[in-house]
Amino acid sequence: MIEKLKLFVIGMLMGAAEIVPGVSGGTIAFITGIYGRLIHAINQVNFSLLTELKKMGIRSVWSRVDGTFLVSLLSGMLCSVFLFASSIQYLLREEPILIWSFFFGLVIASVWHVSSQIDKPDWRAGLLIGVGAASGLVITHLIPIEIPPTSVNLFLAGAVAICAWILPGLSGSFILLVLGLYHYLIDAIAEMDVLFLLTLGSGCLVGILSFARLLDYFFTRYRDQTLSLLTGFMMGSLVKLWPWQNVTSYQIKSNGTHVPLVQNPISPMTYEEITGNSPELLFALLGLLLGFISVLGLAALARYGEAYRDKV
Repeated sequence: MIEKLKLFVIGMLMGAAEIVPGVSGGTIAFITGIYGRLIHAINQVNFSLLTELKKMGIRSVWSRVDGTFLVSLLSGMLCSVFLFASSIQYLLREEPILIWSFFFGLVIASVWHVSSQIDKPDWRAGLLIGVGAASGLVITHLIPIEIPPTSVNLFLAGAVAICAWILPGLSGSFILLVLGLYHYLIDAIAEMDVLFLLTLGSGCLVGILSFARLLDYFFTRYRDQTLSLLTGFMMGSLVKLWPWQNVTSYQIKSNGTHVPLVQNPISPMTYEEITGNSPELLFALLGLLLGFISVLGLAALARYGEAYRDKV
């Protein structure tokens, strides 16, 4: 029961992270020590399960796909998305510096944690970190486009966004933001638009079952190289999470409200000059420290959990 509760809480953290463009649920999975288990469990889901179900029964299939693990994690994620979507959007609107500083600190600590898992930090790892950082910068500077939320577009967007969700350093929400579908998703969650969510979810299911196999292959055979690349991705994403941004373009939602679309990082002093608002440096420092400490705490709890299981 304790293990299920822990997985449920991790799932809630992953769900909350994925609501915010720029923060990855895969990062939370990695720093809590469940990333490898998650990829392996997803990778077990294939058509051969139907044959095994007929021959061995549901208990054998449930054990093979690590069903209790996946259900506990997914339950936490869904609960978090539906409970906290409105709250996080409120904080992003009313307390943007505090919340972005928190996520900035979270990702900085995640960069340190993921990079520390590289067994042989040589020049090749440094090169891949540079490539990942450059790629992350390019992705975060993509100019958002506006595609209509048709069934086909939602399905394809879900398949692409879920690949970003499972990668530490890339955000599925940010991919949807780039495609112009992010605010539709938030509205759909708030209004419980079942058709919208099922269509997007179907694309996510197909995408994750396909991509997990590729990711499992790279983590098994090229672990250090993959970790180096993902570390770079997270470093590149820090630009997106910088607390002080100059908004140059907005997106108008269906209810008439404006959503920041294109933003450029600026210094706290420039932010105060342009907006006339206080840069709230004290709150920013507090948020950054909270984010950093949160990651260290999650990593420590993960290590404690592993030591406890080994002892038992």
